[in-house]
Amino acid sequence: MTTIHQTTGPRTSPASAALSRFLVLDLTRVRSGPTCVRQLADWGADVIKIETPTDDAEMGGPRAGADFQNLHRNKRSLTLNLKSDEGMRIFRQLADKADVIVENFRPDVKTRLEIGYETLSASNPGLVYASISGFGQDGPLATRPGFDQIAQGMGGLMSITGAPGAGPMRVGIPIADLCAGIFAAQGILVALLERAVSGRGQWVQTSLLQAQVFMLDFQGARYLMEGEVAGQAGNDHPTVIPTGVFATRDGHMNIAVAGEVIWQRFAVAMGREDWLTDLRYADAEGRSTHRAALNAEIDAITATETTAHWVDMLTDAGVPAGEINDIAGVFANDQVQHLGMAAPMHSTERGETHVIAQPIKLSRTPSTVTAAPPTAGEHAEAILSGLGYDAAAIAAMRAKGVI
Repeated sequence: MTTIHQTTGPRTSPASAALSRFLVLDLTRVRSGPTCVRQLADWGADVIKIETPTDDAEMGGPRAGADFQNLHRNKRSLTLNLKSDEGMRIFRQLADKADVIVENFRPDVKTRLEIGYETLSASNPGLVYASISGFGQDGPLATRPGFDQIAQGMGGLMSITGAPGAGPMRVGIPIADLCAGIFAAQGILVALLERAVSGRGQWVQTSLLQAQVFMLDFQGARYLMEGEVAGQAGNDHPTVIPTGVFATRDGHMNIAVAGEVIWQRFAVAMGREDWLTDLRYADAEGRSTHRAALNAEIDAITATETTAHWVDMLTDAGVPAGEINDIAGVFANDQVQHLGMAAPMHSTERGETHVIAQPIKLSRTPSTVTAAPPTAGEHAEAILSGLGYDAAAIAAMRAKGVI
């Protein structure tokens, strides 16, 4: 089955009906931008990935690599030399018809190429144009090159991650990149909703630094409201005690004891009702002051039985507890499998494989993986013919390196 987009030729069935009416031009590279556009593609938008005619080393790794495969499903590809007059003319034709354009160049690049929001919206006032940068589109650090770990450090995350006194520690995923991409997608959807009322598009902006500062959440609020500068707490929750990692007979587990009611359940479940009358642990402040002693007492008990024993027992008692899985354990977990978080995909480069599914469920218009990441320029003929170019013109552009 194929559907015909009104301006860009045939494409395979969209990943969802939810956003299938929108045309998106993807100018992004590496991770934050592709993360944003994946959110749109997975919900059915007609995404045209604009690539250079020669292989771009900044695409985020080889096309056959797991990272590329996971980031670029459900898209189409058009190779286009934006430094050529013909290439720019084609891009402007597409931009005039696009609902959304997403880019994550350094702020000055789009101005130099004359593909910024002010330029493109002049002929397409309904355009929603999204920019993701390292540090913002203006300001004293706007032109500094951005990278996830740099944003983790500048945004405070590394100062509160890791064991106390062990020095700054990055988290194990590119969280600033990922959050910036997801926030950009959210901003695009907000702008599209507003456009339905006003008829006008707008410029959506976010950055790795802004995303990371926002993700400080309660730790940032503690500073802004109370002047508290949080430090590293390792596996212990900074304010909810006892919450952390505890040794078991066959590994480790997480236990989260939040609030007095759960604290009472926990003490009874562990056979330590005496904790409830111990003045050291009588209230949250006391448990915070004597955290090390309380944790040691809990460890001594949990080490006597398996993780499974404690998770089942504490869950039955109404106390949050859980296993600590490695990545293989995550995808082997019964609940993760039930939720369908590994989506099957047939890849051109890898054959039958799986990618990470969307974590959002919609009852009528669910997201699916209907198309593997495209090969470079795979959809050039369909897209260009949809713009009115015939086979001879397309062949001539290919010979000249325009596409």
